[in-house]
Amino acid sequence: MGAYILRRLLLMIPTIVGIMAISFLVIQFAPGGPVEQVIAQLTGQGDGADQRLSGGGDMLNQQFAGDEMNAKYRGAQGLDPELIAKLEKQFGFDKPPLTRFLEMMWNYIRFDFGESFFRNTSVIDLIVEKMPVSISLGVWILIISYAISIPLGIKKAVEDGSPFDVWTSGVIVIGYAVPSFLFGILLIVLFAGGSFFDWFPLRGLISDNFAELSWWEKILDYFWHLALPLTALLLSAFATTTLLTKNSFIDEIKKQYVVTARAKGLGERQVLYGHVFRNAMLIVIAGIPGAFISAFFTGSLLIENIFSLDGLGRLGYLAVVNRDYPIVFATLYIFSLMGLVVSLVSDLIYTWIDPRIDFERRDV
Repeated sequence: MGAYILRRLLLMIPTIVGIMAISFLVIQFAPGGPVEQVIAQLTGQGDGADQRLSGGGDMLNQQFAGDEMNAKYRGAQGLDPELIAKLEKQFGFDKPPLTRFLEMMWNYIRFDFGESFFRNTSVIDLIVEKMPVSISLGVWILIISYAISIPLGIKKAVEDGSPFDVWTSGVIVIGYAVPSFLFGILLIVLFAGGSFFDWFPLRGLISDNFAELSWWEKILDYFWHLALPLTALLLSAFATTTLLTKNSFIDEIKKQYVVTARAKGLGERQVLYGHVFRNAMLIVIAGIPGAFISAFFTGSLLIENIFSLDGLGRLGYLAVVNRDYPIVFATLYIFSLMGLVVSLVSDLIYTWIDPRIDFERRDV
């Protein structure tokens, strides 16, 4: 097992370098970089990015207010070349692309992600600041979806082909097909002051007076703010796990050892939970790390924007819009690295749950 883990760890290096290299290459051809963003602001050509670039934009506006236009960048015809050179140096574009990429990867290896172009703060501080929202959504989606999916999947397997199995499958498929953001908009219209009831808040993770509340009021306030976003995300979150649990149990129920257990006179409950459950749940339990990453990083961007939750999804979206490359590449690097590590952890959980699985006897 040690050799297998070492091979997987070594394979992570070219994998993550490849991910970062492809992304870096694509960015080089993307129009509207940070230099053009600032030039658009200084020349009054911004389309709303002016407010998003507050802080760094104001500083540059004071620094270069007296400069004129240059034709090197779109919308900057006639600007003083010295201004362009200063802007390129400000954002690190005065160096060749290969040099910038190698320096970036060397810094990322040491987990030095630098500072945001436009927020005047370090990238890692921004990520830590936005983490509570994403953690709240990811953890509770995982817990609630598994709490629903596993019992439901077991019952569907036991009653395979029954009316209960048929109509619950229909509900699951429909729920999986409905985009979570559309369901979120519906919830806002119905329950967040849209057109009917005003029962739930529409902004933030906690209330303004959160610090003044007692401990139990803080808990209620926290879940009061999470109720609608979690409901929107949960609509499709448990479909995959439910069907996976059902199919896994059906496969195990058909095996010979189950027939033998029944022939010995064991009751259905003893057979199901004493023999089938342990084997059928192997694939479900081993998939928990991957499910957590999926719940943590995917599907929450639109929900965070709809419900005004300032999490990692919204941070990444604004970074792409503003061409804030340090945030874009740092989040990509962190998420990619976590995905690779979780993939390895999932394999190790498989071998821990079922010692019969031996990855060292197969190619990586």
